[in-house]
Amino acid sequence: MIATGLPAEIILPYPHAGQRIVRRTASRHNWLFAGRRWRKTTLAMAVVVEAALSGQQVIWGAPTYDQVRVCWDETRHACGNIGQFSESRMEVGIGKGRIIYRSLDDPDNARGHTADGLVIDEGGYVSEAAWYEVLRPMLMDTGGWSWVIGTPHGRTWFWREWIAAADRSDSMAWQAPTLGVEITAAGLVRKPHPLENPHVSFAEIQRMYETLPEHTFRQEILAEAIEETGGVFRRVVEAATAIPQERSIYEHQYVIGVDWGRSVDFTVFSVADLTTREIVYIDRSNQVEYAMQRGRLGALYERFHPITIIPESNSIGEPIIEQLRRDGLPVQPFTTTNASKAAIIDGLALAFERGDIRIIPDPTLVSELQAYEAERLPSGLTRYSAPEGMHDDTVMATALAWYGATEAAGAGHRSRSRA
Repeated sequence: MIATGLPAEIILPYPHAGQRIVRRTASRHNWLFAGRRWRKTTLAMAVVVEAALSGQQVIWGAPTYDQVRVCWDETRHACGNIGQFSESRMEVGIGKGRIIYRSLDDPDNARGHTADGLVIDEGGYVSEAAWYEVLRPMLMDTGGWSWVIGTPHGRTWFWREWIAAADRSDSMAWQAPTLGVEITAAGLVRKPHPLENPHVSFAEIQRMYETLPEHTFRQEILAEAIEETGGVFRRVVEAATAIPQERSIYEHQYVIGVDWGRSVDFTVFSVADLTTREIVYIDRSNQVEYAMQRGRLGALYERFHPITIIPESNSIGEPIIEQLRRDGLPVQPFTTTNASKAAIIDGLALAFERGDIRIIPDPTLVSELQAYEAERLPSGLTRYSAPEGMHDDTVMATALAWYGATEAAGAGHRSRSRA
């Protein structure tokens, strides 16, 4: 798509078929639920650039500065050397129009401006005060337009307005999946959708489905507003039927996950039986010196002879890891970041959801799993944690054990005899 009228050309990305339908059916106020990589930000960027070219003043808001920069960078790429870009003010003049970029972590960042139109990117992560108290009132005297776009985030104000659009003559709402698919008892089936992004492959979506819990897949890929239940793990009680083991069973393989604690938190050793795909033993203690914890882990190693032990390395440091190795333990340290933690928690949640794991009916383990919570961050990442005042030590140790078990299964470890 080429927009002209200035000495040179502004080149906007050519919209895919789903984007063209959305643009063609747009109204004054527009509410777009779209899956990841649908290119919703790119669509709205074209809208604001065209508006600025026609002489309008437009506000672009997003939950954080980093997300605001996504559209800023896309606009700069489209405009080339056209336009007056002021990074210090986060504003760009194009012809007689202007685009003003503001982070909405504090809605007052956008106060004091007149707007002919506005965009809120990732609306599910923006406070409703930003819309009702700051941005929507800007359009009263100009009769301006709005786009609120994003991946759904539960039943927020964004969802309420998306629902209400059906009953308003000046509003439109769409639910645009990344790619049209249907979840069936047999698995994922391709089902073309008129609003999908045709440039995303079904094979890629299939891989996402195989590695994400279903509720996450429905929200992030199918753009469904999933009602928040607070819990990450489903079917926990149903899975709590494994028989505890006190030591290894002949020709079974094991992995031990370790979450360290000392005073307030607990140290937990979680033993996974790779052969039966079960969590078969939990050791939980606190206020124990690290030397004693090492000794207890060594004793557990002698009982189960695991092929690997996966301790979180952040909380104890490399010296302790090296000591464990000198003790002869097959240690594979795990560095916990927000992203790596999300990966192992998602893997464990998927195992529960699909019935791939069983656990012993340990009351602490069951209760911590049932209480575990997820919070989607404005950055798009998910933060996992126990509710305030509760612990998640058995959850983390079990997630590490299950991660080790799946890694070992993928590597094709052979069974070894046990005495």
